[in-house]
Amino acid sequence: MHFGLRFKFGVFLAAFGILASGLTGYYFYSASRTLLVRVAESDLSTASQVLGRGFSTTLDEVARDVRFLAALPEAVQALASKPGGEGEAGQRLAESFAAMLAVHPEYFQLRLIAADQHGLERVRLDRDGRGVTRVTGADLQEKGHYPYVFRTLRQGPGEIHVSRIAINHEAGAHAGQERPTLRLATPVSSQGGRNLGLVVVNVDLEGVFRLLQADLPSSYQLYLANEWGDFLIHPDAGLAFGFDRGRRYLLPDSFPQAGRLFEDRGRHTVVTSTEPDQGEGKGLVAAFHRLPFGETADGRFVVLGLSQSLDRVLGETRALAIRTIQFVVLFSLLAVLLSWLVSRLTTRPLNMIVEAVKGFSREHAVGELPLSRKDEFGLLAHTFNDMQIEIKAHLAQLDENRRQLDHLARHDPLTGLANRMQMFETLEHEMAAMRRAGRRLALFFIDLDRFKEINDSLGHAVGDEVLRVSARRLKGLVREVDTVARLGGDEFMLLLSGLDEVKHLSAIADKVIHALEQPIPAGELSLSVSASLGVALYPGDATTAADLVQKADLAMYQAKAAGRHAWRFHSSPGEGPAPGG
Repeated sequence: MHFGLRFKFGVFLAAFGILASGLTGYYFYSASRTLLVRVAESDLSTASQVLGRGFSTTLDEVARDVRFLAALPEAVQALASKPGGEGEAGQRLAESFAAMLAVHPEYFQLRLIAADQHGLERVRLDRDGRGVTRVTGADLQEKGHYPYVFRTLRQGPGEIHVSRIAINHEAGAHAGQERPTLRLATPVSSQGGRNLGLVVVNVDLEGVFRLLQADLPSSYQLYLANEWGDFLIHPDAGLAFGFDRGRRYLLPDSFPQAGRLFEDRGRHTVVTSTEPDQGEGKGLVAAFHRLPFGETADGRFVVLGLSQSLDRVLGETRALAIRTIQFVVLFSLLAVLLSWLVSRLTTRPLNMIVEAVKGFSREHAVGELPLSRKDEFGLLAHTFNDMQIEIKAHLAQLDENRRQLDHLARHDPLTGLANRMQMFETLEHEMAAMRRAGRRLALFFIDLDRFKEINDSLGHAVGDEVLRVSARRLKGLVREVDTVARLGGDEFMLLLSGLDEVKHLSAIADKVIHALEQPIPAGELSLSVSASLGVALYPGDATTAADLVQKADLAMYQAKAAGRHAWRFHSSPGEGPAPGG
């Protein structure tokens, strides 16, 4: 049988069209999968670092709470009273402990332990179910043989001992018993500097991470390992704290690429595994972040990680695969039926589509397509254009998710103001700018008076509204170039930069006090909230961001000590201290 040139050429064009469409569809599908995995890696890396900063900030806040309780006069007085803390000082300290436990559901236990009598507990409050129980009398235990006791007693006033993360096997620990626990402790010292005892808080490790994960996608899975690689938190609870049961489950064994973090060869790593993970039958995309932990002299650290199922990351490509197959089949049929008519017209439009695919894969840019054609190539171009639009929309959503994560890391979710991290970054930047320009700036540290009474008596919803209204009023008092931040709780900061003269700061402080004391409507109630304010100046009072914040904080506490509803300068704008308000 003789086949003519038209038939052979038509067969050749049909075969070429089928092959080209198949390769184009496969290339586009493969490139899209690679792109989605890279975006997921970036998101997980950002989220793990945000989570790590949140964990470090939480530990700093716990340390601040422990120092605050240890500095209470009742702590020294209770240690000087008879064992059991039955005196008035012990009762007042127990009330302070109870208030702290009420504010922090992630705290399992608060205790005052004496340095003598074999480390006898003097005041102890345990979380038991949903309530708080005070342990007294014969139920108080001797704890002098535990490392967190005798190591804390060797430290200086205000120093924090951070225990290793372990399962709490102490008898009588109520809700914290047999649970992952972290202890932070600090000495209680006499005026002469002698350590009379210590205050220790037991922190619910799982509870802390539940709070930190609240704003992350629910599909993210959490990992935490100590410096030896043992899992402390794992999606499979049976692999966590294996060393406590005589077996060890190590993060480097499950994720070999993360082993470099334990050899001090990096601080971040991203792992993509296409192999089954822990019997789950699916791959993972994971990011790990090394964090300093505990006393820096010990070189201790933890490795924090987040993962997401590869199937979930690539879930969008299932629909893309169907569309790609439809595209290949449609084009193949058109190539067979119309090859003898379009032999001279196939080169240009097909090349345009291939170039658009390559350009989209490399630069995520929508290339020129023959959309004006009314033939099958026009249909093909529209099909491919629809695919590009779908992928671009998905990438835009992923980019929006990244921006939201970055916003959460730098802003307070309740008031929308800058948070502690953003405030410190802005403060350091502004101090450097003022140093170059030879100008000054002022830092206002503001604390709402008796805000806890509003929360306790009227509920957190009313308290949140008070914070939002206070934030709006503070924002309305300052210039565009100034910064308002919420540090947490009822603490705010105002940063006024670019000051040539500071003689008006007293009037500004009065305006802040006056603005915050205006009545706040809360349903049928009208609340009046006062504030205490401390002011520190750069460079007069301090030359570093941390010192400037500390000086403003001290000035605020001086205002509170003077009766609240007042302000104080750490030192006068001229020379020497000058109280105001």
